[in-house]
Amino acid sequence: MASPLFAAEHHAAPAVEVSAAPRKVSSLRKWGPAMIAVAFVIAVNAVMFRDGTPQLTPQAQRKLSLSAERTRAVQQMKDTAFQVRDGFGSRHLTEDEGGVMEYTRRRHRYLGDYVHVDKSAAFSVFGKVSTSLIYFAFWVFLMFPNWFLPIGRPGIALGGGLSMVVWRFILRETGHGPYFNAEHVIIMEPLFLLFGLMLTTIYIEKMERGGLFDKLRDSLDDPVNWKRSAKIMAMSTIGSAAVMNDSVVLIFSGVVVDLCVRHKVANSLPYLLSLATTANIGSALTMTGNPQNILIVSLAYDNIGWIEFASNMVLPVVAATIINSAMMFVYYGSELFPGSSGFLENFGIMFGGNRTPEMLAQEHAYYARQSANKDPSAMMDDGYWSVWSRLQAVVVLLFLVFFACGFDVCVVSICAGAILMCISAYKRQHYDPKPSTIQYDEDGNLLPAKKTYDMDGNEIEPEDEELVTESETTLTEVDYGLLMLFIGQFLLIGSFDDTGVPQGFFNMTMGGCADQMAEGACVYWFVMIVTVLSNIASNVPVCQMLAATFPYASPYEWLQVSFSATIAGNLTMLGSAANMIVAFQAAKVGDRTFTSERHAPFGIPSTLLCLYAGTFLLAKVHFSPECSERLGECA
Repeated sequence: MASPLFAAEHHAAPAVEVSAAPRKVSSLRKWGPAMIAVAFVIAVNAVMFRDGTPQLTPQAQRKLSLSAERTRAVQQMKDTAFQVRDGFGSRHLTEDEGGVMEYTRRRHRYLGDYVHVDKSAAFSVFGKVSTSLIYFAFWVFLMFPNWFLPIGRPGIALGGGLSMVVWRFILRETGHGPYFNAEHVIIMEPLFLLFGLMLTTIYIEKMERGGLFDKLRDSLDDPVNWKRSAKIMAMSTIGSAAVMNDSVVLIFSGVVVDLCVRHKVANSLPYLLSLATTANIGSALTMTGNPQNILIVSLAYDNIGWIEFASNMVLPVVAATIINSAMMFVYYGSELFPGSSGFLENFGIMFGGNRTPEMLAQEHAYYARQSANKDPSAMMDDGYWSVWSRLQAVVVLLFLVFFACGFDVCVVSICAGAILMCISAYKRQHYDPKPSTIQYDEDGNLLPAKKTYDMDGNEIEPEDEELVTESETTLTEVDYGLLMLFIGQFLLIGSFDDTGVPQGFFNMTMGGCADQMAEGACVYWFVMIVTVLSNIASNVPVCQMLAATFPYASPYEWLQVSFSATIAGNLTMLGSAANMIVAFQAAKVGDRTFTSERHAPFGIPSTLLCLYAGTFLLAKVHFSPECSERLGECA
């Protein structure tokens, strides 16, 4: 139904959608906020550490002593074989089973066998330097994929991974490095999860025109630019907290691009940034919001429950969401508030209901287009849900329920995709109209049907022809290139971690704060180092590295790691898998606006402000203990 505004002014001249031509932005306006944010961070840390690194507190000294004692006890225990079903086994072992010491031994073996093995001593200086240079070279190529050859990020990442495998073999043969177990560094869970999510997304989108996916997409549509951006941010934040940020951006990247095309938006960057940045921020709220949170909860020495995790993260996530949204509306005010004279008028538009002539023209064009494109029968069926849409909704609801109940996310996502695949195949075979095989020549005359023959020369009757399968249709739309991108990055990052350079950087830059990471002023420097490392080596590998660096960290320390590693994803393009997915999905449909050099001017100031505001709130208001109960530190 047309809006009252359109109904009241239908007598006016036909509205033409206004799309302001992009204005050239000066370098100072483009990079000014980023430089101010960096200067702010430097000034804050300079003030906090003006008297040098604080001395170790008694609590930190006690923790170091207990950690060394526990590590020695674990190393002295017999290395007996054990059978576990999930990771390194239950946390709640009885005294007969070995209690906390047996759990610690299993955990250390698990960390050593699966997550990180310290091989840095086996590298020569040449091996470390050359491996690091290869990593950083391909890191630059991934940041700017079109500098040299149009290979694309998946090809660059896979080429870098294979180059690292070959180079590590050469280093081993020449005595400059250890054996590189390439299979060991490829973490399969994210690959399985992405495949399942892509499968589910494709079938939700392709099963039925006007179905669940189209209804979700239409809910984000709005004639007002800033409202459309706000809807995208709200959906992305809530969806990422409920499910996972990678799944949300995977599903809605194409939707955002489609909305930009529909509204003839001159610059789609604000909308793509709205999706990517809030997906990362929202995912920090829950332990299932992103892969690094799932990893942290599984590797944390002490138990961290779902309610405990979420209750600690509420204030930091809300603050980060408000800051990021406000900066979005200010930084991209000219695109989101066309015709506005500045911040004060934007404020009146948002909270006073005001409209500029350009915004009125956009609304008129939107409702006129809707009225022209909709026939009466379609308008009557707006609220109709077919049986296929209802089945989709049931499968998605069960997917969310099982996801929230803690079932394996990889299995749940693949099962959801497989169920939707079976439903889609059944629908196409028994209910969808069969594709017409009738052909005509240039003059409109009917052409005889083409005959097909088997290998023996016998004619195949039309009813005996092979059915079109999912392998020939929908399964071909899975982005296998995205899986290759992740495999290549795992190989690059895994080899780089072997050198010990990231760990050395962490210990060197932390200085005296290395043994009291989350105490006092050290916490602000600590989250800054985690942020930098997350953008150099990606957040999931950084969490793996830190699990081996301080295995007895308290729940509060892990929460700080989780928040900083997650928010750090908004600093650069390579800081988060969600950013890469948005860029990849948008480029796949022809939109290459979301690039590293366009992301950074907004990502840097937004990330730093969100990071420090959230860290301050988490440090002041948290419910998790600052000591490890399992280590005996709290006693």
